Amino acid sequence: MFKRSRNAMVKNAGQKRQAAQASIDSEEGSRRTRSKVTSEDSDTIAPKKRATRSSDQSSSSGVEKVIARSNGYGTSPAQKNGIKDNGTTSLSAAPKKKFVKKGIAQKVVLPKRTTQPKVTQKASESLRNARCVARASTKAAHRHSSSSLSEVAIPVRDKKNGVVKDEASEDDESDGPSYWLMKAEPDSRFEKGKDVKFSIDDLKDATEPEAWDGVRNAVARNNMRAMMTGDMVFFYHSNCKRPGIAGTMEIVREHSVDETAFDPEHPYYDAKSTREKPKWCVVHVEFRRKFPELVTLKQLQWFARPGGVLENMQTLKLSRLSVSNVTKKEWDFVHTLVDSNGENGATAG
Repeated sequence: MFKRSRNAMVKNAGQKRQAAQASIDSEEGSRRTRSKVTSEDSDTIAPKKRATRSSDQSSSSGVEKVIARSNGYGTSPAQKNGIKDNGTTSLSAAPKKKFVKKGIAQKVVLPKRTTQPKVTQKASESLRNARCVARASTKAAHRHSSSSLSEVAIPVRDKKNGVVKDEASEDDESDGPSYWLMKAEPDSRFEKGKDVKFSIDDLKDATEPEAWDGVRNAVARNNMRAMMTGDMVFFYHSNCKRPGIAGTMEIVREHSVDETAFDPEHPYYDAKSTREKPKWCVVHVEFRRKFPELVTLKQLQWFARPGGVLENMQTLKLSRLSVSNVTKKEWDFVHTLVDSNGENGATAG
């Protein structure tokens, strides 16, 4: 009895082992089947990609065939000629094409560069010389314009006839004196510990001709060199609250060397000016009259509008110029402004 039950137990254990082994074999078969199907799908997708990279007509038909054959629909003996037993497209049926590996740059053919014609050494030297000449002329023009501002407007003294001629005064009378305008500061201002103020009243109180020194502008200096004895000058108050023409004075001595340029302690000392080659000059002036009312800068600017009498007045065009030319027409017009301001007569010195 015991032996029979033991044999039954052994038999049941063997059956259980067989059942377990059968279950394991079944799972292994299912896994292999899924792996085979996955590999088959990947094999069918690769020909599909190759087919899509061919021409438009063959690619569309090839894709449809690959999809149909991979799914197992619509296959016939004639259609199976290019298909293997596992359902994948044979390499002989698909068009062969070289593929570039991912990450490797393709060779790009660039258009040929158009080369410029070679320049001979002689032509290169001539071109270089032309550029040097142009650069030198540009520098010379800039230097000339900066050192002598509006040199064209500087009047030229005719020593024989004793008159000043320029473009603005061609229509003026050739006889008589020339006319100028000179600026000075009526308010106190100290340079190197010295007061540089000088007003019409200071000139009026002077007991001898006053040297007009301190001019350090090339255009103003050239105007002073063109002055002659007997020329008349407007005395202009500058760099103050009410700038304008305060009166008149007369040139009594022509230009001479400005000694203040040699004095290191003077406010207008210039180290580049030497006694061997002096750069600056002075003229001597005397007081003639003081206007009862100042002809202000605003009045002058009002008549300097386009078409106005003072449109071309040099001191209004070059406001920083301390010595400027005045035409006969401008001189007479300013005196009409003096009369309109209530001038009845000249103030004697």
